[in-house]
Amino acid sequence: MKSFASDNYAGVLPEVMEALAKANSQHVRSYGADDITKRVVARFKEVFDADVDVYFVFNGTGANLLSISSATHSYNSILCADTSHIYNDESSAPETFTGCRFFPLKANDHGKLDIETISERLIRKGDVHYAQTAMLSITQATEYGTVYKPEEIKAISELTKEHGLYLHMDGSRFFNAVASLKCGLNDISGKAGVDILSLGGTKAGMMYGEAVVVFNKELSKHIGYKHKQIIQLASKTRFIAAQFEAMLQDELWRKTATHANKMAELLCQSLTPNRKIKITKPVQANALFAEIPRNWYEPLQEHSPFYVWKDSTHEVRFMCAWDTKEEEISNFVKAIEALP
Repeated sequence: MKSFASDNYAGVLPEVMEALAKANSQHVRSYGADDITKRVVARFKEVFDADVDVYFVFNGTGANLLSISSATHSYNSILCADTSHIYNDESSAPETFTGCRFFPLKANDHGKLDIETISERLIRKGDVHYAQTAMLSITQATEYGTVYKPEEIKAISELTKEHGLYLHMDGSRFFNAVASLKCGLNDISGKAGVDILSLGGTKAGMMYGEAVVVFNKELSKHIGYKHKQIIQLASKTRFIAAQFEAMLQDELWRKTATHANKMAELLCQSLTPNRKIKITKPVQANALFAEIPRNWYEPLQEHSPFYVWKDSTHEVRFMCAWDTKEEEISNFVKAIEALP
């Protein structure tokens, strides 16, 4: 049974499995000193068209912790959206490992942070009684499946630079955002003013692993030591690097992300005529948010699992993945149409 709960539920891309098997053929040096990792880091520099530093980590929480801790001290604070993953879904890991305070800012109706909202919280600089703000974190695509355009990111970056802050991007679904915008990887990252990017691989079709991509060389001074300190330096780094190599080959990531996005759009088109369903957010990546009757939860969950996002309004999230098929969309819609 396929699921619409999360793209984390999906399996592993065949190309990635093949890359893992190939990387498993012989002994190589550990902790990123192998030829595969060196080759993939060089490939990152090419595809991002920038002299980036790259650090491979086990998971998304680790990528965010490494990114944030590379730019902060324990007396700092981080600004983020009140809907963000680092604020809502990483338990107390961000605070525990970084020592920083996290201040949630009200996201707009599309799940994004507005310039005005950010500006209102850029306060009390130099006040010893206040956790000094060091970084702003934005999510791309957002938790509502919407996408920041390059000009929006540039405007946010200009504001953060004006106030001496670093700009972090939580990109667990970064590939979906790039595919949606039909742009290059650097257009909504380094070129747009992002200092450091948590680049997701797992949700895109890898078995496990993410990457931290550093654009601002100032953050490279200590990040290697942080990498080890927060328990994210893999001894067999080649198995994460090899997966990314497969993803970057002939832009496999774009093909699979585009497909997942199209499946979400197809689901949206199929459900829009149903008067009992209210689509609550624009579909820009691979997620669909909608309000449905409460009594649909159980029978629909039996057909295909999904997340209840906001129970008070009966808002749910349907997430598509690289392996979602049109016939599965059709069968799910038929299951909905059969409900009273």
